Amino acid sequence: MVTVTDEMVEAYQRDGVVLIRGLWADWVEMLRAGVARNMANPTNQMPTLKPGEPGYFFDDYCNWTRVPEFAAVIRQSQAAEVAARLMRSETVQLFHDHVLVKEPGTTKPTPWHTDGPYYFVEGRQTVSFWSPLDPVREASLRCVAGSHLWEKDVLPTRWAAETNFYPGEDDYMPVPDPEAEGMRILEWEMAPGDAVAFNFRTLHGARGNLATTRRRAFSLRLVGDDARYVQRPGPTSPPFPGHGMRPGERLREDWFPRLHPRAI
Repeated sequence: MVTVTDEMVEAYQRDGVVLIRGLWADWVEMLRAGVARNMANPTNQMPTLKPGEPGYFFDDYCNWTRVPEFAAVIRQSQAAEVAARLMRSETVQLFHDHVLVKEPGTTKPTPWHTDGPYYFVEGRQTVSFWSPLDPVREASLRCVAGSHLWEKDVLPTRWAAETNFYPGEDDYMPVPDPEAEGMRILEWEMAPGDAVAFNFRTLHGARGNLATTRRRAFSLRLVGDDARYVQRPGPTSPPFPGHGMRPGERLREDWFPRLHPRAI
């Protein structure tokens, strides 16, 4: 059982990120099997490396309805209850799953970014769980403490093309350089099944994988009571075509099931 203390909730609210040791410690083998199934048959694979860049970075999302291992972990683990505590939310809805695998020798870092501007949902009550399925030291997730409270969203970009995701870049703040600007960066050495929980607006990134072993990671994105659909100035990522929602509406529960109180 995972215990979420009041101190952990306070840290999450203050910093926009907290470490949850052992969130999926009992589910590692199942998640590894799900990742293998996903990699053998990707559906929404995203370009992450330019031609000629070394290594292999697999990035795919929105597969829980066709990968039974992911569905089982989402339904049966403590993730929804932990998310409810961290977000201080009565309800929790599933937004989407995400798999990221960096093979050995993939030197390209995951660029600094925030997830929120890519999504069509806004609200203070959001959480992503990022969990390695292999031990990580240098290739762990890195998060900038307190960045979820910044007044402006960080400009979303396309990682491979290095172009802006939407028009109207004045609506966003430029992507900062946290190390050069002396920002407080939180990162941890992690065991398989540990999870970093972070807000959708928290600035984060990761180093390349210079180890001799692959780094598999499973992410789960969840939203709470105040999350509402928002229309962006262009196609979002994930896009979810044909969803039919209007600005200000809660996410439709037939596509984004309620997990807490447990309903599926």
